[in-house]
Amino acid sequence: MVQQKIVWIWLFLLAGSLGFAQGEADKKGSLDHPLVTRMPGYYISGYEVMEFDKYTSPYLSGKDETWEGRVTKLGYSVKSAANPASMLQIGRNYENALTKVGAKILVNEGRVIEGKIAKDGGLTYVHVEAFNDGREYTVVVVEKGAMKQDVTADAAALSASIATTGKAAVYGIYFDTGKAMIRPESAPTLAEITKLLKQQSGLSLFVVGHTDSVGALDYNLKLSADRADAVVKALAAGGISASRLKGAGVGPYCPVASNRSEEGKAKNRRVELVEQR
Repeated sequence: MVQQKIVWIWLFLLAGSLGFAQGEADKKGSLDHPLVTRMPGYYISGYEVMEFDKYTSPYLSGKDETWEGRVTKLGYSVKSAANPASMLQIGRNYENALTKVGAKILVNEGRVIEGKIAKDGGLTYVHVEAFNDGREYTVVVVEKGAMKQDVTADAAALSASIATTGKAAVYGIYFDTGKAMIRPESAPTLAEITKLLKQQSGLSLFVVGHTDSVGALDYNLKLSADRADAVVKALAAGGISASRLKGAGVGPYCPVASNRSEEGKAKNRRVELVEQR
């Protein structure tokens, strides 16, 4: 029964490896889901987003078996120059990442992890499954509600994202609407960024503020720059040399989702850490 249900996953990976991948670069137009980053040394070989669809877990039964909502499917393949992680290593990394953001782990079978996050009236399910001795794995995210993007990445996840893509999106820094003063609940995220910078003394970052498209362009450009500068000052106050940080604001110019929905707007309101090279 389980084998029959996961046939589509194998087909998805096969399609990614045969037709979706462009060399060993991420599939054109693809992005990591903001909730979870990738394992170091892997690229996106398959990518599909459906605004509304259904996913049935091969490993669950009962009320949590079928998930409906916005479905993001990602296929990852290891680069030829990198060593693949073991299937258990992939599973444990995602288990730890999901646990840190308050997920209830529904399935833990080593190479397969499924979790549920209930927060702010939203419900999000995540399925992770490793194949082929860790050379490939899939991530499926189903968002049943407009979950507020307040996932706080840890230092290791930020480091992995920067090493792989040159940047890391951060959703755990909060501001009041239209203001650039950082709210107190941002402290855990700032602590993880500080930890990253202390662990990697040679790392310098552009701190880039992003907004959604609500409001005038000039207003959003200034607001995003002011917020980026506020983050730089907060990190400097935490012991990081200001010479390693440079703030900038790009307003709504670089969206990662459509601004036509509240969910998309929430994803676009973010801070990105971009490696200075």
